[in-house]
Amino acid sequence: MTPGPCSPLQNHILAALGVAERDRIFPDLQLVPMPLGRVLYESGDPLLHVYFPIDSIVSLLYVMENGASAEISVVGNEGLIGIALFMGGETTPSRAIVQSAGYAYRLPARRLKIEFGRHGELQLLLLRYTQALITQMSQTAVCNRHHSVDQQLCRWLLLSLDRLSTNQLVMTQELIANMLGVRREGVTDAAGKLQKLGVIQYARGQITVLDRPQLERLSCECYAVVKRETDRLLPPLVLARDAATGAHAG
Repeated sequence: MTPGPCSPLQNHILAALGVAERDRIFPDLQLVPMPLGRVLYESGDPLLHVYFPIDSIVSLLYVMENGASAEISVVGNEGLIGIALFMGGETTPSRAIVQSAGYAYRLPARRLKIEFGRHGELQLLLLRYTQALITQMSQTAVCNRHHSVDQQLCRWLLLSLDRLSTNQLVMTQELIANMLGVRREGVTDAAGKLQKLGVIQYARGQITVLDRPQLERLSCECYAVVKRETDRLLPPLVLARDAATGAHAG
């Protein structure tokens, strides 16, 4: 199998699996559209599937009783949505909502549990991914408490860019404010500063990053911490694809 316009191999975890694991799992994967704003599950909902994004981004949000929310992590083609299934919790207090439209592969909960119970390659990959996700959640909590809205916006843009194939994000300032858990005026001010510096261009809900190196310099250390841990724990997609191709060739 070679990666195409839509292929399971576009997801880091699925691409890193060996031939035997892919032969067992891939027939049960279903390609599903991930439109912007779609809620995959609400707080407390039983998880019936896991989702492996290939070109979409999903935000995990914690929603307060008064309706206020803040993002605790983002998930793209490096991971999956639904870690509570293999961690034994079955439900989670967060909400999962599509932040950037695209596609994902969906796998029934029962199939994931069966494969996880084999104590093989998939189990190791999922546990390592969970560690990377916990790092992102922890660093996000620290960032939201100690760093400015300007720095938080830079971190958020960089994390989103890492999970996209382009330098463009379709996102309104109001939605970004909801993700960061800050006032819209704060995001407007921060985005305006970045635009004046020539780092981004913002128009009609579309953000284009023009100078990524400068964006990284303006971000706090939180982005670098998360990036290093994710790179350390998870296989790069290109290497995973090469390994998969080699395995098939052999």
